[in-house]
Parts: sequence; structure tokens; C-alpha cells
Amino acid sequence: MAHLEHDRHNSVRTRNARLAAIRSMFRYAALRHPECSALIQQVLAIPDKRSERTIVTFLTDIEVAALLDAPDRRTWTGRRDYTLLAVAIQTGLRVSELTGLTCADVQLGRGAHVRCLGKGRKERCTPLTTATVAVVRAWLRERGTDLWAPLFPTVRNSRLSSDAVQQLVIKYVQRASSACPSLLSKHVTPHTLRHTAVIYGGSLSIRHVRAA
Repeated sequence: MAHLEHDRHNSVRTRNARLAAIRSMFRYAALRHPECSALIQQVLAIPDKRSERTIVTFLTDIEVAALLDAPDRRTWTGRRDYTLLAVAIQTGLRVSELTGLTCADVQLGRGAHVRCLGKGRKERCTPLTTATVAVVRAWLRERGTDLWAPLFPTVRNSRLSSDAVQQLVIKYVQRASSACPSLLSKHVTPHTLRHTAVIYGGSLSIRHVRAA
């Protein structure tokens, strides 16, 4: 454990993860080598180290409104980015889930939702609010009728990359910071939008999208 921290410069969390693996092995050994029980108990008694918890960053309602105002909806890319941000903030989808969406994955009728392959390749459905449905419906009218095309494409009609989503979030945060300076004090990433959705349950985007 000391070697991991001091020689390899691993974090406390990595050290604790390695210790958990060692404990698992020694619990297995305890059932097969009772003659070594004293040594095994000493290993199992090695405690985890406490680490500082990372502060979860999320956006306030004012910051969300400023971010959603940032894309220029007079342009095609601005309307695409506005829709992407609205969906991300309301649903809390991961970047890979957002970029993986096709037009066929969106259901806007009764019980409106988006369907995606989530972590561990598990399929899941995330409900859409009435306000977000209106935004996505307007985008789909412009996007076209190819059901298997990416919902959020590049100008060449290919799928947006995770890096591209990261860059557009950075761009719009910088643009929105002129109207909302508090954004400058936060490290805003696509995952920040996920935290915002979890904490506020999508109500932030509901208020702003209706106003738009």
C-alpha cells in the first residue's frame, strides 16, 4: 500500500481499490487455509484510507438559462446545439448516450421518451417533459425523416464525437459567462449537465424552454 502511494504516486482511491482486491483474495484463502487464519485476519484488518470527496458541480437555474440562451438559434448548428443542451439538462444522459441517439430513438407521442444504450450496454428509456418534447419536435422537423440518422449530427451528417460535445459546452459556457459571471468560477463539462439534471429533476430546463 505504501509503495502504491509513495513510489507509484497512486491516489488514495486507487490504493483502496487495490486493498479491496487483496481482501477478496484473502477471504478466499481463509476458507482453504485455516492454519493461516492469524495472518489472514491481520491482512483483512488493514483499514481503508479516507479521501476527500470531490464536490459535485451543478448549474443553478440562472446559469442554465444563460447557457441555453448562448446558442444562436438563427443558425442550423445553433438550433442543433440548443436542442442537445436542452435534452442533456432535462434527461441527464451521458455524452455517449447523447451522441449515440438516432431519430428513431425519440418517441414524442404519449409517454414521450428517449431510448438509449446506457452504461453496460443496458437499454433504458428516459422520459421527456412537454417543454422538451416541443423543442425536439421542432428540431426533428428540420432534421429530416431518416429514422436511423444521428439525432445530433455534424454538418456532414455523421455522428458527433464526445470531444465535439465537450468543446461546444465549453464554447457556450464562455459565451454565457458574459451574462452570468458565476459560470467562470465553475468547471463545466457535459457531466455537469448530468449532475444538474439529477439534482433538479429537469425542472430547470422546463422553465427556460417554455420561456423560449
